[in-house]
Amino acid sequence: MFTLDGKTAIITGASSGIGRAIAELFAQQGAKLVLNARRTELLDDIMADIRDAGGTAISVPGCLTGEDVSRQLVEATLDHFGELDIAVNNAGMVGEFVSIPDMATDDWHEMIETNLTSAFFGAKYQLPAMLANGAGSLILTSSFVGYSVGMPGMGAYAASKAGMIGLMKSLAAEYGPQGIRVNALLPGGTDTPAIITNKPGAGPEVEQFVNSLHALKRMAKPSEMAQAALFLASDAASFVTGVPFLADGGVSINRT
Repeated sequence: MFTLDGKTAIITGASSGIGRAIAELFAQQGAKLVLNARRTELLDDIMADIRDAGGTAISVPGCLTGEDVSRQLVEATLDHFGELDIAVNNAGMVGEFVSIPDMATDDWHEMIETNLTSAFFGAKYQLPAMLANGAGSLILTSSFVGYSVGMPGMGAYAASKAGMIGLMKSLAAEYGPQGIRVNALLPGGTDTPAIITNKPGAGPEVEQFVNSLHALKRMAKPSEMAQAALFLASDAASFVTGVPFLADGGVSINRT
């Protein structure tokens, strides 16, 4: 049920963290991959690892805040593999913790464009390819921040990620009759380079605080988020659509 044999998948933000873990797991499960990230050297590294392990992958590097790269991703997918079955729109940013009155307008726009507008561009070009294929699974990487939890200093991030959930629900309702499932993956704190515990100067008390937010009292490994994404992408989730899929280690219910 969890195999992706014969499937073709676009994965954005694939050079590190959750995106890299998703790419590695999807390749192990037989998917042919089209990978995107801004950092070409890291993208080349994950491409080499996948190919060395016997997987199939091509890359389309570039920034997704303009729509050209999203269009090129789909064009490359169809040119090389003939169809698009899965898209994981994972690229995004966290940014700095800053109150809205103190936030520069340009920083607000950067957050919205990087997280929400890039998801719009992805869907804009991925959906027609999936419609031509007669089915598909489109996944947006959102967050529990702005959905089940509010956190100080994260207003712009929360707005961008909550907007992705609204977009996901609308697309799921609109394209469900055509066999396309659309869901959002909402990770909890995950041990990646982007998380606050790995920022310069973060001491052990920061990691302790982040761990304490979760009912499981720990952060996730990127591979655990990849497993959740695999479920949403696979036929095991054939009746799952329109869902903000919490894989948050119990952040949303924790009160201890």
